[in-house]
Amino acid sequence: MNRTPRQDLIMQLLRSGGSARIADLAARLGVSRETVRRDVAPLARAGELVKVHGSVRAALQVTEAPFERRMRENAAAKQRLAAHVAAMIEDGDSIMLDTGTTTSFLARALLNKSSLTVVTNSSDVARTLATVNGNTVYMAGGELHGDNGAAFGASAIEFVSSFAVKHAIISISAVDAVTGFMDHHLAEAEFARQVLRCGQQRIVITDATKFSRTALVRVCGFDGLDLLVCDSEPPPAIQAGISDSGARFELAG
Repeated sequence: MNRTPRQDLIMQLLRSGGSARIADLAARLGVSRETVRRDVAPLARAGELVKVHGSVRAALQVTEAPFERRMRENAAAKQRLAAHVAAMIEDGDSIMLDTGTTTSFLARALLNKSSLTVVTNSSDVARTLATVNGNTVYMAGGELHGDNGAAFGASAIEFVSSFAVKHAIISISAVDAVTGFMDHHLAEAEFARQVLRCGQQRIVITDATKFSRTALVRVCGFDGLDLLVCDSEPPPAIQAGISDSGARFELAG
């Protein structure tokens, strides 16, 4: 079926969270419950979602893209991180986001904000925040990666380097006390590094599973950010590195 933009948002929220109450969707989207019911009825008839006792959930798919599968991994922690960072952002702020499941959760947490200026290389982030609440979204161009639908390469880096934003926010694949922040792919690390250069406040968001991992490519050291937002306290060596660099960390509630 041909979806409306709001129906697209409903399906994105369900794919990330699994299920949602009609009342919660109405509050998140800023519409009435009856409007949500009218939106979900054709989606249910098309088999894209299932209605269950005042709630809806995404229909099970035969296949699931790797990015969508990662959206389900540690989803509760990523939602807490997203809510914590979203609370720092005010209506009218400018933000830059890289691609990643945690920043995709953050985009959904920003649906109750208005008049944002958003710069990103993530088609998921752009699709979530464009055309709603008076936002202005700038999407970097470049080589699209099939997994996450994000743009990378020299043209994407050059595009975002033209912006100076209030909040530059990246997610990360691994954190090491010696190396700092790392990613598995060179193109993603290069882009994330540029994002941090563009912000007045440089923020890295990560769940605690990344503290026990290593990755191939260094993004930056602890002096490359102002704030680390995580869902549990970093190991002492990482806390020391953050403190010594003049940065700080906050725990998401």
